[in-house]
Amino acid sequence: MRYLKIEKVTLAEITDENIKKYRLDLNRRISSKSNMEFKRSTQKTFLVAIRALLKYLVVEEQLEIMSPEQIILGKSDDRVPKVLNEEQMKRLFDGQDLSKRSGIRDRAILETLYSTGLRVSELTKLNRDDVNLNSGEFTVIGKGRKARTVYLSPAAKDWIKRYLGLRGDSFKPLFLRYSGKLMESNDFDGESLRLTVRSVERMIKKYVTNSGISVDATPHTLRHTYATGLLQEGADLRSVQELLGHSNVSTTQIYTHITNRQLKNVHKLYHKDIEGKPGLNVKDVDEEKAGDGSADEESEITSLN
Repeated sequence: MRYLKIEKVTLAEITDENIKKYRLDLNRRISSKSNMEFKRSTQKTFLVAIRALLKYLVVEEQLEIMSPEQIILGKSDDRVPKVLNEEQMKRLFDGQDLSKRSGIRDRAILETLYSTGLRVSELTKLNRDDVNLNSGEFTVIGKGRKARTVYLSPAAKDWIKRYLGLRGDSFKPLFLRYSGKLMESNDFDGESLRLTVRSVERMIKKYVTNSGISVDATPHTLRHTYATGLLQEGADLRSVQELLGHSNVSTTQIYTHITNRQLKNVHKLYHKDIEGKPGLNVKDVDEEKAGDGSADEESEITSLN
């Protein structure tokens, strides 16, 4: 370790005082990449590495050295998600060449990400049979094998149907690539043509750059924008937590606090297509509730453990 060499200290000689000095050094250090001081999260990463090394030496090598637990990890920076405003979203969604099959596919991907709040890894794993284009509902398996239901907006359904209508194949993946290496000879369901996470990331970066959007947007930015939009329109935190597939509501709290409503109605009421059309208005939802006679019972959302 460079710092220990500079201080002429061995691992066996590390003390609280050395760690304090190292913290100060990290706090003053300038990143060669950003030319700015290290973020607290970066400083924490260095300290975690030292703790892991000390733990290994104590447990595996049986060395009598400073206890790893003596290194207290500071709090990371508060995460503020990057989101796109309405004008930036319109520019992003207007950037595809719709005379090309890849352009139709890209628009369908953007609409799907923004409509559902899917993680990009969840999007690329989708198969045709996973998505119900009639109801606009389907289930995804997210982090920790956690299942959740997501909802497509009318625009997202239309663009996916338009894209699939141009395909002329029966391949399994919902989204295919149209460049790169050829399809494998023993691939009968098109798996080797499945669009990758990296491809979607590059695609969005291209449209962001071409649209002159100042935000360094990624597929996850659309997820943040989706969640923030729901909350700004009045959706409740627990519902958004479920729609995003967060295990802990504290993760969702990086967006904001709001009041309770039913999950599917949250999506219908508050998610707008990029053209500005809502999926359903309040009157429609009220009529649905009146029709089935179970609105009061269904409107309650069970708190997550």
